Amino acid sequence: MDYDVIIIGGGPAGLTAGIYASRARLKTLLIESYSVACQAVTTDHIENYPGFPEGINGFELIEKFKKQAEKFGTEFIVSEVKSIKENKPGWQVITDDKSYSSRAVIIASGASPKKLNISGEDKFRGKGVSYCATCDGALFKDKEVVVIGGGDTALEEALFLTKFAKKVTVVHRRDALRGTKILQERAFSNKKIEFVWDAVISEITGVAKVSAVKVKNVKTGAETELLCGGVFIFVGYAPNTGFLKDALPLDEGGYITTDDNCLTSKPGIFACGDCRKKLLKQVITACGDGALAAFACQHYFESKA
Repeated sequence: MDYDVIIIGGGPAGLTAGIYASRARLKTLLIESYSVACQAVTTDHIENYPGFPEGINGFELIEKFKKQAEKFGTEFIVSEVKSIKENKPGWQVITDDKSYSSRAVIIASGASPKKLNISGEDKFRGKGVSYCATCDGALFKDKEVVVIGGGDTALEEALFLTKFAKKVTVVHRRDALRGTKILQERAFSNKKIEFVWDAVISEITGVAKVSAVKVKNVKTGAETELLCGGVFIFVGYAPNTGFLKDALPLDEGGYITTDDNCLTSKPGIFACGDCRKKLLKQVITACGDGALAAFACQHYFESKA
């Protein structure tokens, strides 16, 4: 076997698993995706992670995690995992340029923003349509933008966009927000943010780039046009588990089901973080998952000795 354990994913869950596995003196490889950035990296300000009362930039926090994992011996490569196959007594992880063997695998592949799948969304991606305000917000200085969604991420990103945009309109399909109360309070008190309730976006329009969206009232069916220079979509996340379709059973949403110790239905495969079916998806719960998965992996090896 090349490694004791291979970790798939370089977010908080995967990096914490790397710290714990390496400290247990397990030979550990972490495979980071080059096409999918972890959600924490693209978060401008994380204020609910303990130990940082003033908050911390997501990229900075992840870099601290990575340095800590490297310090204890975690090896890193950047590649795309294509599949996992059984390779008794362990597993084979196949990437786009090589394959690696290990006694166990910890999947921490995270989740990516969901698409609306409406007309104009794909056409104008990168031309006004974005899924990351931290990445693209500065491109919309003094413009009017639309944010779609009503949860924590939508509110955080709407607040961030007020640093650049002239006006931010939040379109939400319900008549009340789902986000944390403190974020709601900040959004309602920000003079740059307006709300359109009980509404969805039915189409994104423009020529070379976004110029407007069509807004449909879900109760009356009436459609109106809202002029804007950008559309930011935050309507939930889908797990990055497509590479597992032949290796593990997934639930109806594509999430991995595990027991309380992050063990999947296949012995030697563990899952942690946002790719796992669970109630709360936050940096702190991802870290807890990563520690638990690595510790459970260590006990799995001891039970086989």
